Amino acid sequence: MVFSALSLSPLPCPRLRYHPRTRPSAAQFSVRCSGSVSPTIQSKSALFDLKTYWTTLIGEINQKLEEAIAVQYPQQIYEAMRYSVLAKGAKRAPPVMCVAACELLGGSRVAAFPTACALEMVHAASLIHDDLPCMDDDPSRRGQPSNHTVYGIDMAILAGDALFPLGFRHIVSHTPPDLVPEHRILRVIAEIARAVGSTGMAAGQFLDLEGGPESFRFAQEKKFGEMAECSAVCGGLIAGAEDEEIQRLRRYGKAVGVLYQVVDDILEEKRKERGVTEPEKNKAKRGKSYVQVYGIEKALEVAEELRAKAKRELDGFEKYGDTVIPLYSFVDYAADRGFIFGGESSS
Repeated sequence: MVFSALSLSPLPCPRLRYHPRTRPSAAQFSVRCSGSVSPTIQSKSALFDLKTYWTTLIGEINQKLEEAIAVQYPQQIYEAMRYSVLAKGAKRAPPVMCVAACELLGGSRVAAFPTACALEMVHAASLIHDDLPCMDDDPSRRGQPSNHTVYGIDMAILAGDALFPLGFRHIVSHTPPDLVPEHRILRVIAEIARAVGSTGMAAGQFLDLEGGPESFRFAQEKKFGEMAECSAVCGGLIAGAEDEEIQRLRRYGKAVGVLYQVVDDILEEKRKERGVTEPEKNKAKRGKSYVQVYGIEKALEVAEELRAKAKRELDGFEKYGDTVIPLYSFVDYAADRGFIFGGESSS
């Protein structure tokens, strides 16, 4: 698949910018969108410059992550942490979704950044552990060798272990108290803890390794939907969302997270059909994909359902006007992959 590359140089911080949308080429598959979607929002979403919005946030988040994980003693563990968190191929999807959800509800980007950075730390930690030989056994991640390939299994485990609490500490120490009340911060921390724990991503990883066919969908929702769900919810919590809005963001985030993985599975199958594979990846120990379980036609149907579901959840935010458009655009990006980032990876 050929896309134009995207530079990651920081840009002036846009809120809503539009451009004539370039449709995916015929070489790409298309996931149709069905369901109740406002024609006005849909048309504006098609013109929204998500590439600029996302890339600008990447530049800001990268700078804040660089500052948040300054090298200290013992140097080796910080180098291992920085190696994974600051990887150039990272798309920063969790923090970007967090910021977008916060801004949707009128929250400040400044208020969201500490939690956004924490989400990226937690995400990187989960990837470090997922890649270990006893888990998914992946030798590469984000376009570079996996953490344990470079630093060893022992240091990779420690780096992941250290990133989880660093994320929580960063939220507490850097969230402006004049912008985010303490009770909201506590709810954010509880939400992240829930997402990564034994009923969240850890459960998904276990079932991906050990579960049978009957647990497949649950495992995928937990392993791939949980991080996006948590990111959207945290953005809403920071901005003071109502309970009903939090539930909508929860369902939206889960749908987008699983949608992204279903599409990844479909694209991987298409690459295999063309003889374009990733020989350096050891697929033997990884869990099954949607295509392996259901076949490519059923996987396309699942992707269509998830796309429609995510957009239906956003219909409840139309009263906020154009600030909902970035979240709409994320859904289309997850399905269509209309552009790539320079040095893009899958995470």
